[in-house]
Amino acid sequence: MQMNDLWAAFALVLIIEGLLPFLSPRGYRQAVEQMASQSDTALRIVGLVLMLAGLGALALIRG
Repeated sequence: MQMNDLWAAFALVLIIEGLLPFLSPRGYRQAVEQMASQSDTALRIVGLVLMLAGLGALALIRG
């Protein structure tokens, strides 16, 4: 993997992260409020599931 690939991946993360607050600020605010009320354990589980899904998708894409 080249360094350009890593920077491209970071740029895509920023684009994807910015979509929801741009398209639906109210929905984004509600989602953040709901997340803030969750326990640390629940947030860690969600984070773990998202990381595993990302790794799986990367493995499928990169073959």
